[in-house]
Amino acid sequence: MKRLAGKTAIITGGASGFGEAMAKRFAGEGANVVVADLNLVGAEKVAADIGKSAVAIHADVTRKEEVDVMVQAAMDAFGRIDIMVNNAGFTHRNGSMLGVDEATFDLITGVNMKAIYYSALAVVPVMERQGGGSIITTASTAGLRPRPGLTWYNASKGWAISATKSMAIELAPKNIRVNCLCPVAGETPMLGLFMGEDTPEKRAQFKATVPLGRLSTPLDVANAALWLASSEADFITGVALEVDGGRCI
Repeated sequence: MKRLAGKTAIITGGASGFGEAMAKRFAGEGANVVVADLNLVGAEKVAADIGKSAVAIHADVTRKEEVDVMVQAAMDAFGRIDIMVNNAGFTHRNGSMLGVDEATFDLITGVNMKAIYYSALAVVPVMERQGGGSIITTASTAGLRPRPGLTWYNASKGWAISATKSMAIELAPKNIRVNCLCPVAGETPMLGLFMGEDTPEKRAQFKATVPLGRLSTPLDVANAALWLASSEADFITGVALEVDGGRCI
């Protein structure tokens, strides 16, 4: 029996990186998947790679009306929503906190924070009617162990972790589990922003801070998300799961 057989998942930021890996991993375990992303062409490619159990949709998660359309599209396609993955993320380039302009700050808070609020407004009533569900947010080790250079990004991920825990308490009576993932920097399109620049020297310097000696991979994160979404984690809620090779120790 596949671990997500009969379930439907929405994955934001699903066109690349962690989101693409989650979409393919979930589908491989039997889930219907809505691949949502600003990059519709990329989302359509991921959905096409998966096949008939996936649909792609353009979604700007900073806009409530687009989140509502995304959720309705999932219902229209598959008739239910069991898993909501708030994976879309944004960051400023590593550097002084005083060098981040207001537009960038607003986009960070919109994608990393407000989008969680919008998705909750849309999916919690659906999950409650169905008798339960699972909400998973991609947070970061930056929210647990912040370091200079990514101050506003760190703060947004700390907010996401706190929101996860508070949502878990409030939604537990509805049988809706809420957890988040805290990956260390990984092989994604945003890696250069996190490090300031993506060079062999920067990678070696960063890997030296990870006890297991490497960056995270999309598959690492997808495997962790799969477990949290599955019935194997039915008694797990309010957890900020470190996927970090020991960096937060």
